[in-house]
Amino acid sequence: MRQRKPRLLDENGLREKALKLLGGRALSASELREKLRVRAERAGDVDRVMASLKEYGYLNDRQFAETYAHARLHNEGHGSQRVLRDLRQKRVAPAVAEQAVKQTFAGTHEVSLVEAYLQRKYRNTDLGELLADPKKLASVYRRLRYAGFGAVAAIGVLKRYAREAEDLEGLEDATEEAE
Repeated sequence: MRQRKPRLLDENGLREKALKLLGGRALSASELREKLRVRAERAGDVDRVMASLKEYGYLNDRQFAETYAHARLHNEGHGSQRVLRDLRQKRVAPAVAEQAVKQTFAGTHEVSLVEAYLQRKYRNTDLGELLADPKKLASVYRRLRYAGFGAVAAIGVLKRYAREAEDLEGLEDATEEAE
C-alpha cells in the first residue's frame, strides 16, 4: 500500500495546523517547527507562523520546559538527569532546559526521590530479598540510573537493602571510563 503524501499548506493552513497540534499537547518550538516544515508550501511561511505564535504567547519554550519538568518530577517521580535528557530530546535550548530543571528540583532531596521511586515501582516486593540477587540488584540500579537519579543517591539507598550495592560503585566507574 502506497503512503499518501501530506497535502502542503499555505500560511493560514499552517497556522491552523499549529493551533490544532498545540491544542492536542504541548510542544517545544523546535518540535512544532519540524512538524510544520514538512507540511509547508513555502519555508518562509513556517517562520512567520512561528513568530506570530510566539507573539501571541502560544509558544514559549521556557514555560514549556518548566511545566514539563514539574510534571515529570511530581507525576512520574523522575530524577533531574532524566528530565534534562528528555527536554534535550524535545530540542529545548540547553540553557533553558537546565534552568527549568534546576528551578524545579531546587529544594528536593534526591535520596528521598529514589526511596519514593523504589516504593512505587516495587510496592508489593520485599526489596531486601529481591536485591539479594546480584543480577536483580544491578537491574534495579540501572533502572534508577535510567530514571535520572545520580549514582551516589542510587547506591546509597540500595546499600540499605543489600551490602553488595557497594560493588555497583565499581560498575559505575567502569561505565564512565567506557564513555
